Amino acid sequence: MGRILERLGLCYQISIIRWAYARLLVSRRPAPPGLHIRDLTFGEVPVRVYQPTVPSAGGRRGLVYFHGGGWVTGSIDITDEVCRYIAKESETTVVSVGYRLAPEHRYPAALDDCEVATHHFLSVAEAEFGVDPRRVAVGGDSTGGNLAAALCQRLAKKTDGHLSSPCAQVLIYPILQMADFSLPSYQQNHAVPILFRGRAAFYYLQYLNGDVSVCQDILEGSHIPRDLRLLYSKWLSPELLPPEFLARGYRQVDPPPYDGEVYHVIRGGLDPEVSPLLGEDEIVRRTPPAFVLTCEYDVLRDDGFLFRKRLEDAGVDVTWHHVPDGFHGIISFYNRRWLSFPTAQLVLDSIVRYVETL
Repeated sequence: MGRILERLGLCYQISIIRWAYARLLVSRRPAPPGLHIRDLTFGEVPVRVYQPTVPSAGGRRGLVYFHGGGWVTGSIDITDEVCRYIAKESETTVVSVGYRLAPEHRYPAALDDCEVATHHFLSVAEAEFGVDPRRVAVGGDSTGGNLAAALCQRLAKKTDGHLSSPCAQVLIYPILQMADFSLPSYQQNHAVPILFRGRAAFYYLQYLNGDVSVCQDILEGSHIPRDLRLLYSKWLSPELLPPEFLARGYRQVDPPPYDGEVYHVIRGGLDPEVSPLLGEDEIVRRTPPAFVLTCEYDVLRDDGFLFRKRLEDAGVDVTWHHVPDGFHGIISFYNRRWLSFPTAQLVLDSIVRYVETL
């Protein structure tokens, strides 16, 4: 509907997406017993802090959470139910970050905001929130998972030693690369709501530079030079996936001829800060332990699995949880009345169990 209205010149399609998400996925309720919720600002970045009120024997755990939404939508309001649940069930202080959105603010605005908020929280965690800064993880869903993984790699490059680094990265069906949109999960789930294959490329381009004229070109794969394709094959080959991931409607796709003009438009998207799956070995090796959650009916399933393998090959400890009947965005449908899915709570419970180990 957004695309139709945009073509008629009535409004911008992203405005429609934001409006629909706000209408369907925002619920305003008072804080439940056992949880103190307040809106603050960390270094000019809006955040919402969820603090359990139950006593803690020592320094409490913390989780800095980045919402999903394709870098163009989503908010701390939309992810409120998820953060409430994680905070209360795991007795963890959760900080939900309201980073700036594209297309008004493109890369690296969102990642910069996430870094500012994380650094601020780490610097005041113990004194102001009773949180042990050595037990603070970063995480998020979809593009929030991208931001968490990218932030961990950015911080791994910095060795000033003045602040603690995140103790873990919690990646919930993350989008992690814009080099290959023909992986098996992209083919098998290309038309499965709520994230279609074409929309994944569209959101990446909105975050990067807004030039959606090359969307079809990158879906086909003409944006990758031969030397980079050879380099990426050791991380992106379908041969690295479990046999069961190849069983449902997958066919090998021969890459089209390379188009240098398309590469020039999107080359910034191959930077590890935008595509963390393409990070340098030495940097990936220095990132913290990870929890990676994937869903079977999700175009991003293979991104998550292949990143899990990259981390494990680099010696990083990884906990992988796969949801056989899950789809992209499933946790957004927790406690949504007629829009609720029972699997959403099961997925959240798996996240809670991991957070409790930190």
